[in-house]
Amino acid sequence: MNEEILHTGGCHCRKIRWEVKAPASVVAWICNCTNCSMRGNTHFIVPSSKFKLMEDSSDFITTYTFGTHTAKHTFCKVCGITSFYTPRSNPDGISVTVNCVDPGTISHVEYKYYDGRNWEKSYDQTSISTCSKEG
Repeated sequence: MNEEILHTGGCHCRKIRWEVKAPASVVAWICNCTNCSMRGNTHFIVPSSKFKLMEDSSDFITTYTFGTHTAKHTFCKVCGITSFYTPRSNPDGISVTVNCVDPGTISHVEYKYYDGRNWEKSYDQTSISTCSKEG
């Protein structure tokens, strides 16, 4: 298993800041669901316990849900950037937007595709559900 390091990041205006423990080499998901494809979001998933919001960041977060309302699409009230959210595939985890991680700690990104327009089929055919598990 890859050793975990501390990554920092957040939104464009820096009102939302966070830390996440993850390897320097991550597996990022490119999803074609209506929400991810419109935002161009590419993200890696970690257990919720490895993610920490900093200072008063929660004051600047708003949340959007749709469909099953399992996914919690969080974004900054000021700049509108989704730097992280709770995914439907992993409600016990956090999806971190790769491009919102501060430069210098991610050494490699392996990209995998998730067919969010055929969500159930893709969920059954991928290993995405294991990404938020400890260990």
